[in-house]
Amino acid sequence: MRLATYIRTAVLSLACAATLPLAAQQPDAVLNDAQAKALYQRSLQLMESSGFAMPELARAGAPLMENMRQTLESLDFLGYRSAQLHYKMIANLRAFLMVSDAVPKPVPFPEASRRQLAELRDHLASFEVYFQSQVEQLQRSLRDPDRDNFRRYAEANTSIASRKPGQMRIVFFGDSITDGWRLNEYFPSQDFINRGISGQVTSQMLARFLPDVAAHKPDAVLILAGTNDIARGTAPSTIQSNLTAIADLADAHKVKPIFASILPVSDYHKGVNPSYARTPMRPPAVIQAMNAWLKDFCVRRNYVYLDYFTGLADQGGQLKADYADDGLHPNPAGYRAMAPLALAAIEKAVHPQPEKKKRRLF
Repeated sequence: MRLATYIRTAVLSLACAATLPLAAQQPDAVLNDAQAKALYQRSLQLMESSGFAMPELARAGAPLMENMRQTLESLDFLGYRSAQLHYKMIANLRAFLMVSDAVPKPVPFPEASRRQLAELRDHLASFEVYFQSQVEQLQRSLRDPDRDNFRRYAEANTSIASRKPGQMRIVFFGDSITDGWRLNEYFPSQDFINRGISGQVTSQMLARFLPDVAAHKPDAVLILAGTNDIARGTAPSTIQSNLTAIADLADAHKVKPIFASILPVSDYHKGVNPSYARTPMRPPAVIQAMNAWLKDFCVRRNYVYLDYFTGLADQGGQLKADYADDGLHPNPAGYRAMAPLALAAIEKAVHPQPEKKKRRLF
């Protein structure tokens, strides 16, 4: 049997094998993410080692091992919440084991190789249980009756203090960058309300605008959104549609919207953690294009545009290394740079100055 046939036979068998029950000897406990990563790495080592005794397996299994290496790198970069990537790891390991059954084996077959293949089969059983837990978690999230996380501020929304005479009220509305901003420290004695939720995209923010923003009757809402949409590959037109709808709601409720630019990101800290390489998921060109749309949108609708990007980016267009420890979320230095920009934009929105008429010369 030729090598191409080995691989083709194994891969064609995956569709049927995926529906088979798990092995009888299932592990007692589901792996956590760290254990899964260690076991994936161990499996790759075993796959490479098994090829020494079976040269045919080394040649036939090489594409499968490379697929697993690349998928493991993707998991390290994107995080371990991707059921699709876990399935790819399992599919390639299962195919490798099928190929190992098909290729000729030396006689006598080395005991060490037998143990390696047996261990790989044990790992496969553990991975299948782990994958099933990932699928179940995904299903639970899809069935979540509170997809937009209204519960996060439900109680806090009922206990907002009354407005003080002469003091402006501002809602900061956004994702984790807003969520992590301790407004009382950076804006003491101000009636600023934080309604950021980590991980949210513009569609979720649109859904909770009424209870988390409009209900407080603020003078203005400072909107910082879009970076998570970009990271998820959301179409720019969808992001723009969501932000336009948020603006329409603000207008309807007589709340002045302030649209902030999406912050720059950087890869400066990837040496600390490979996942801190932020530009692949949030390409600077895409951020710049969305910011250009935001600026134009604000001009057309006569809104205040808050340009965080220019104030936080270095000459290379990336977030200054000193302003974030992970290339994405501002640290105290980053928030200190943002605070005066935010205050200036709020003042401009709430207390606009009349335009000076040009003096006509005759």
